[in-house]
Amino acid sequence: MSHFKEYLKPTIFQTDEEIVQAVVQKIKALLESKKEKIVLGLPTGSTPLGVYQELVRLHKEENLDLSRLVTFNLDEYFPMDSKNPQSYTSYMFKHLFDHINIDKKNIHIPNGMIGEDVINEYCQEYEKQIEEAGGLDLVLLGIGRSGHIGFNEPGSFFDSRTRLVVLDETTRRDAAGGFFGIEKVPKLAITMGIGTILSSKEIILLATGEHKALIVKQLIEEKASRKIPATFLHSHPNTHIFLDSSSAGELSRIKRPWLIKEIVWNNLMKKRAVVYVSQKLKKAILELDTADYFENFLHRLIHKYEDNADLVSLSVFEDLNQKILYPSKLLKNERIIFFSPHPDDDVICCGGMMYKLNQMNQVTVAYMTNGSVSVPDSHAIKEIRLMKGITEIDPKLIEIEKSLEKPEKNKEKELDSEMLQKLKTKVRETEALSAIEQLNYSIKQARFLDLPFYKTGGIKKKAISNRDYEIVLNLFEEILPTHIFVAGDLTDPHGTHRKCYDIINKAFQIFSQKYSDDPVKKPPIIWLYRGAWEEFPIEEVDAFLPLSKSDLELKVDAILKHQSQKDRAMFPGVDSREFWQRARDRNLETARLLSEIGLPKFFAIEAFQIKKQFDN
Repeated sequence: MSHFKEYLKPTIFQTDEEIVQAVVQKIKALLESKKEKIVLGLPTGSTPLGVYQELVRLHKEENLDLSRLVTFNLDEYFPMDSKNPQSYTSYMFKHLFDHINIDKKNIHIPNGMIGEDVINEYCQEYEKQIEEAGGLDLVLLGIGRSGHIGFNEPGSFFDSRTRLVVLDETTRRDAAGGFFGIEKVPKLAITMGIGTILSSKEIILLATGEHKALIVKQLIEEKASRKIPATFLHSHPNTHIFLDSSSAGELSRIKRPWLIKEIVWNNLMKKRAVVYVSQKLKKAILELDTADYFENFLHRLIHKYEDNADLVSLSVFEDLNQKILYPSKLLKNERIIFFSPHPDDDVICCGGMMYKLNQMNQVTVAYMTNGSVSVPDSHAIKEIRLMKGITEIDPKLIEIEKSLEKPEKNKEKELDSEMLQKLKTKVRETEALSAIEQLNYSIKQARFLDLPFYKTGGIKKKAISNRDYEIVLNLFEEILPTHIFVAGDLTDPHGTHRKCYDIINKAFQIFSQKYSDDPVKKPPIIWLYRGAWEEFPIEEVDAFLPLSKSDLELKVDAILKHQSQKDRAMFPGVDSREFWQRARDRNLETARLLSEIGLPKFFAIEAFQIKKQFDN
């Protein structure tokens, strides 16, 4: 259809590993060429990390020769000492350069400590070095929520070159987790310009995760403009866009494919189309008529149902309506585990369901990580001072208090000490117990799994180990759950939800295979809930749990027990609201959306997906 002109055609992969392999194959193809040197433009962040890890593996295990690489990093914060753990120099050496046979003189990363009075000359020299190296053969890019590539923020010009830039507030908020607070994120950066990037012979942009879905849609479906700098890639004849299914989720070809091409209609697509038309026209589903569907290019859908628009509307209405969990439909006499990646995800995401199920089932709440890294130093100081006022405390805590009171001496701190980790862990555990007690749980119903992958004292986590799987598997074998609630939101700021999901998935598979012939130890039904960042689209929900005003107030009261996460959480993600506000607003919004399309009106709603197997 003409109103969706394709400027960039993305490649959508099912897994992150497939994206990594596609990028690595591009790099290997360059290395197999006859060129004397291969010049790469490289980004930092979580998106390209898998690529760097695979290059390191190939070098160490398969003797991949990377000695001909010449690299130019896209950007660096300013001012930023290269020895600072938050610097992109530290990142690149830690994850790539220290582990491969690249000649160190061929590594170029913007100097975040160059004098501001000579920075223009320095940036011109950076451009000259790229030119003298023969130009960029391949540039890898991520994309920020502001639409930036490199640090080319909205307003950047098509022909811009390496320069000092002011960072967008969205960019700084997204980086806040890595700096332990937005106030510590630099306001300036040196970045390779858009014109510099477009001079590359080939470009690959990578995007993963639901939080990138909206900006990816704009990148693919909107014309080039300074408002979204990444859209300038439309002008490059050799640009590839590599996406996972989550980052591609808002694309019209995924969300409303009938606007792009002929499709095979199934139940999900039917629901998606009917809900879309209902919301677009602000009409209840049962009010839609044939003209409404035809005006939105749904002729073939109506034809599939005997040219009867009322039949289509009624089938979707009944489908959604029967997913409402009235009291008679709630689980009863079941063994249930609520898995909570962090010590507050349980009450934030499904506090209403926890409250209602605890009255009729055997329920366990399993906190998978200790969440200690999310406790602000200021809160730790408060706890130490409280203890000092009551009893004698370990002298080491006094030393920690003094150290934390002088943050200027700790501005490059990457890890909490073991003693400080223990203190912050106890803070999170105490808050979690207070929260579930608010929902009438006994503290004996809580399990603190404290998975090893998380216990680093810093933001960067260890790789998942067999011990992580064993801990969750042991809980399966002890509880023999018939139902488990798992975080299906994989967009948290530092990836813990994804790792926890993968660990539970692996334990589930082991449990299922180990007891495949046991009629008692059957695999549990999986209930997925969303975290504090996104909600499931209405058409993808399998269970709507209505909440009354008092239910929602009780849930909010439980969330507020997590005082260390109140006001300004350490890792707020892309949303500046407090967690209790997000939970409240999301539950109210889900109820409003259902009511608008003609379903029964409730005060608030929690939403869940139900599966028999994990999606890999």
